[in-house]
Amino acid sequence: MVMKRDEMLRCLANHVDNEQIVVAAYSSAFDWISIRQSPLNYIASGAMGMTSSHALGFALGWPDQRIICLDGDGSLLMNLGSLVTIAESAPKNLVHFVADNGLYEANGPHSTPGSGNTDYAGLARAAGYKSIFEFDSLLNFEQQIGSVLQATGPVFVWSKVEKGENYPKDYKLMHGPKTRAQFSEAVRRIQRGYR
Repeated sequence: MVMKRDEMLRCLANHVDNEQIVVAAYSSAFDWISIRQSPLNYIASGAMGMTSSHALGFALGWPDQRIICLDGDGSLLMNLGSLVTIAESAPKNLVHFVADNGLYEANGPHSTPGSGNTDYAGLARAAGYKSIFEFDSLLNFEQQIGSVLQATGPVFVWSKVEKGENYPKDYKLMHGPKTRAQFSEAVRRIQRGYR
């Protein structure tokens, strides 16, 4: 049985601390900001496909800080080249989650090309990711997520999911000046910690 995306994210949220930057896109982002509010949530909506590239930038900028990327299959398909760039850069602190529901959910939903046939873990493996995990069961995810987050990166986590609850799609909150200011201040606090 395929797990629901929000159930997976709730489980992940139990393992994310207050010092971790979480970079999220579109449907995963709406779920995540409802499940776990934090000034260190960086929302990449509006730049479809760039979530993994943004996460790579944070991982390279703060090598001692675990960076979590919440990507979707549709978003990743818009920027498959990022897999090779991430693998080549080899950030040990990056964990790249891809929630695969076979849909461009944000604007449709419309089926993604290769839906049900594309081996995303295989693509990451071929690109050269250090650690790769696959999940289609919430129980297995719950049992292994601690180890996944401790693995040497770049880590790729391919999860087959289906939509869970409907969460508010509050673009004003995502892109509002207060949200951006809170993120900027939280990042400055991290930077001061590295001096």
